Amino acid sequence: MAAISKFPKTLSLLRQERGVSQRTAAADLGVSQALLSHYENGIREPGLAFVVRACDYYHVSSDFLLGRTLSRDGSMLSEQDVLDTAEQGNVLRGSILATLQSKLLTGAVSVLFELLGKLNDKAAVNEAASYLGTAVYQVYRHLYRAAGCNESYFALDPATWALGAAAADMKLSEARYARALRLAWDRKAGFPQLSDEAVAQAYPGRSQSMTQVLHGADARLSALTEK
Repeated sequence: MAAISKFPKTLSLLRQERGVSQRTAAADLGVSQALLSHYENGIREPGLAFVVRACDYYHVSSDFLLGRTLSRDGSMLSEQDVLDTAEQGNVLRGSILATLQSKLLTGAVSVLFELLGKLNDKAAVNEAASYLGTAVYQVYRHLYRAAGCNESYFALDPATWALGAAAADMKLSEARYARALRLAWDRKAGFPQLSDEAVAQAYPGRSQSMTQVLHGADARLSALTEK
């Protein structure tokens, strides 16, 4: 199974969400508790029959259980749909929501870097990594500060950070990234096919993550220009 690495945690989180013990779930699913524990910890891979039973038991699609989509019924689910559902207090909350958002971004980033790898351009890869790395730094540092932790952990002092040093670094990385891509085009580097069909064929499953991330960001940015 292509997405089997995502299966164990999803299986465990669905059980926790349902509020049943591992022993109860194992009995309901027709396996021993030890075997279910192995499935939930990624020690063993399940057969198709177990996946079908688990889907029926937790009322989700196989694509959802295997981490190929954020939608429980297997259909396309936008980033806003995920957030709306969480706000309504329905199926996605707490660690479940965090796990699904993590899968969404992980899938999109993996596709992005595999596409960049085809250019064989060190500068483009490094600048893209720098840009995204600083974004992670920003999000984590805000969390770190909100938790009341000592910011001496970071080399950059709080006052300079508050002035937008991270945003400036991201903008510089973006400019260098764009320049690297321009130079790659000038030297006739082999750019990959980026049509929806080509990406979906090259990266089945993960391409949906990229599509959802792009559409979600596009919708937010478009909303900024609405009157």
